Amino acid sequence: MNLAYAEWLLIACIVMAAAGCVYALGAALAMRRLAAESVPVGATFPGVTILKPLAGAEASLYDNLASFCTQHYAGQSQLLFGVQDPTDAAIEIVARLRAKWPDRDVELVVDSGTHGPNPKVSNLVALQGHIRHDIVILADSDIAVTPDYVSTIVAALLRPNVGLVTCLYRGAAQGGVWARLASMAIDYRFLPDVIVGLELGLARPCFGSTVALRRATLHAIGGFEAFLDHLADDNAIGEAVRATGMQVVVPPYIVVHACSERTAGELLAHELRWARTLRAVSPLGYAGLVITHPLPFALIAAALSGIDGLGSLGVGMIASSIACRLVLQFQIDHTLRMSSRRWWLGPVRDMLSFVVYVASFFVNVVSWRGTRYKVRPDGTLAPLGKPKA
Repeated sequence: MNLAYAEWLLIACIVMAAAGCVYALGAALAMRRLAAESVPVGATFPGVTILKPLAGAEASLYDNLASFCTQHYAGQSQLLFGVQDPTDAAIEIVARLRAKWPDRDVELVVDSGTHGPNPKVSNLVALQGHIRHDIVILADSDIAVTPDYVSTIVAALLRPNVGLVTCLYRGAAQGGVWARLASMAIDYRFLPDVIVGLELGLARPCFGSTVALRRATLHAIGGFEAFLDHLADDNAIGEAVRATGMQVVVPPYIVVHACSERTAGELLAHELRWARTLRAVSPLGYAGLVITHPLPFALIAAALSGIDGLGSLGVGMIASSIACRLVLQFQIDHTLRMSSRRWWLGPVRDMLSFVVYVASFFVNVVSWRGTRYKVRPDGTLAPLGKPKA
């Protein structure tokens, strides 16, 4: 390697590692401020329809769905579950819910029609005609909530000029080490990145963990049919609401995302699709996330620092990178009131996240529920072949 080139690369890696350390400490402060924010409280309780598109009996599905059946909400509520396959294992889960809560307004819709390439939105299109109330809340099947969820979301939505409410989420491992690593990606990567982005005015989020809007707003943006070919359908819905002049707000309420990855392959496939989605939504913003990876740059700096006898600097950067990331992790665990027993996996998780980040720039095909899709430059989907049996 050319000596001058190596020296410039060394300097660049040191700068990136140092910037990443500063970012981690700043993100820790942002998480600390989040814990001090107050959750909105409602005074009126309009009728609510909760949409739950389902596909298979994934891990913890019963518990996740049950959390929506135990809501302490003073208004009327309707739970709409949708499946596309009449033999779907999720149907039995819904039957158990209806048997346990016979007083709840629970309806199952089975529609095997394919309305578009996005399977989740296709499911929502089938549910759309069964909505009976003015407030519509969509939440992914792998989300669990506390009993005050609906009242909190409705209170935020009824504020002036609010068109949509979405929620931050944290991970909950439902399995071994791969599920634990998946939950760490959410807790220690996704969550602080969004919080920092919101504080700096750089993030415009809308997440499938919660998409709450008025029925009239849904109609005004073209219904779910308008988002059938989008990979990031939740983000596209949020942008459509913003285009009407209304706000998309994120209250300080965090729901739980169940992580059930059983193998390295499942973990990488899921995270590559997730990363590719983020890159499609905001290419420049996603490129800027390179600053959130101090450890890989510190390792490269350590490997190069022998050139000028600066080996101690490289080792110091590695130690600083690990320490600053651990500060962020411990602050997040404190904010979320979780155990910090995962701390020793932090460097492994950071290196794996960097691998996924780099790979996402070379991936234009993603796998989703057995079907492979090509991601077009505008973030829309083109199916490649038929779903696997």
